Amino acid sequence: MEGYSPPGNKRNHWHAGSGHDEVETRECIYYNANWELEKTNQSGVESCEGEKDKRLHCYASWRNNSGFIELVKKGCWLDDFNCYDRQECIAKEENPQVFFCCCEGNYCNKKFTHLPEVETFDPKPQPSASVLNILIYSLLPIVGLSMAILLAFWMYRHRKPPYGHVEINEDPGLPPPSPLVGLKPLQLLEIKARGRFGCVWKARLLNEYVAVKIFPVQDKQSWQCEKEIFTTPGMKHENLLEFIAAEKRGSNLEMELWLITAFHDKGSLTDYLKGNLVSWNELCHITETMARGLAYLHEDVPRCKGEGHKPAIAHRDFKSKNVLLRNDLTAILADFGLAVRFEPGKPPGDTHGQVGTRRYMAPEVLEGAINFQRDSFLRIDMYAMGLVLWEIVSRCTAADGPVDEYLLPFEEEIGQHPSLEDLQEVVVHKKIRPVFKDHWLKHPGLAQLCVTIEECWDHDAEARLSAGCVEERISQIRKSVNGTTSDCLVSIVTSVTNVDLPPKESSI
Repeated sequence: MEGYSPPGNKRNHWHAGSGHDEVETRECIYYNANWELEKTNQSGVESCEGEKDKRLHCYASWRNNSGFIELVKKGCWLDDFNCYDRQECIAKEENPQVFFCCCEGNYCNKKFTHLPEVETFDPKPQPSASVLNILIYSLLPIVGLSMAILLAFWMYRHRKPPYGHVEINEDPGLPPPSPLVGLKPLQLLEIKARGRFGCVWKARLLNEYVAVKIFPVQDKQSWQCEKEIFTTPGMKHENLLEFIAAEKRGSNLEMELWLITAFHDKGSLTDYLKGNLVSWNELCHITETMARGLAYLHEDVPRCKGEGHKPAIAHRDFKSKNVLLRNDLTAILADFGLAVRFEPGKPPGDTHGQVGTRRYMAPEVLEGAINFQRDSFLRIDMYAMGLVLWEIVSRCTAADGPVDEYLLPFEEEIGQHPSLEDLQEVVVHKKIRPVFKDHWLKHPGLAQLCVTIEECWDHDAEARLSAGCVEERISQIRKSVNGTTSDCLVSIVTSVTNVDLPPKESSI
């Protein structure tokens, strides 16, 4: 394979410095096959900078289409021991989907080659027949014992698995992973979160950051469920987490199951509210986009943008931890490991009752009295949305009064680690909900939003609002408070005066 250097104008992106500076610099040939999408020059020179004691490299990635070299990208690469002291850019992996090489030295990625490692064998003189006989007779017992051990191991591995054993089988008929994953390399950088089903890493896929959710093999069912939800027709929406690919890494009990999605640096709504207060306009934007995402998830769309039928989907673990935020505070729904699809004429799959996060469970879930129908599961999501809306209101600066430290729903009443019995007593039997502060009800927008929250977490599931209705309500409330009148708000405004604060003495 011959080296390849792309045509095009070089970018004027040089950096003055020398190898003796405190901060190392490196200059690499730059190329990006997707330059039209990124609106940058297709090729040129890229100047790299790194921290002290960090080494900088150049890289190239390309495809070999039946002898035709299709360049993908060139540029700077992070400190990577695999690139140390390599003066030439040589890929050694045999026949990957996308070749990758890295090297040290200015412009060392101008040329690149593919050279698979070849094992070499030194011929040895053949031993005499007498020596061979001695070796054969001495090794026979060892060979026999080894065969017996291997046979026993084979029988052990192929025995009938006991109940509950997790079998690792490749899933036939599943769509292949996204070709984006083949655009090597994918580097795990740091753990951003740990949850019930594994951990979430911030990673780098070429020049973009992505999130990699890694499940242990014991949670294959959750990985499979989330993967199927993500690949459902119509799941591309601005308020749902963007799916990139799913992969299996390793084999047998060492296997890891990866979900690769878009990365959002601000993290979850929970984390954001812990460290930040929100203004009235920020509150409206977060809540409206969050309701829009859940409304779309709940919606049954017969024909969705040429992708086919999008069924109604219940999240079943809706909470502030599973709502991510873009940089502009647009809400993004995530974590569909417990979600259930409701397709006409098909059973919804695993719909057993008490799943999700205990603190956010609706009364009917806590007492095990679920009606296993589509609308019942959607109303369970709406109860949880009422609690999340309360969390956001509790950190809003719009009202003329103090803003307390962030608390989870019911944390003030029953602490950080409530038992199932605690929640049954408070939510089901006493019908207590998180408290509305007096000064919230003096702000016209927050007062109207509190009415909406009460209609979301109503004890009677059939009386709860839909997500689409919540989205419309918040839009109307925002317009009315910001100066735009709407006749649709008359019933809400008149009911604000009838909002009763939960009795203080009923708290536990």
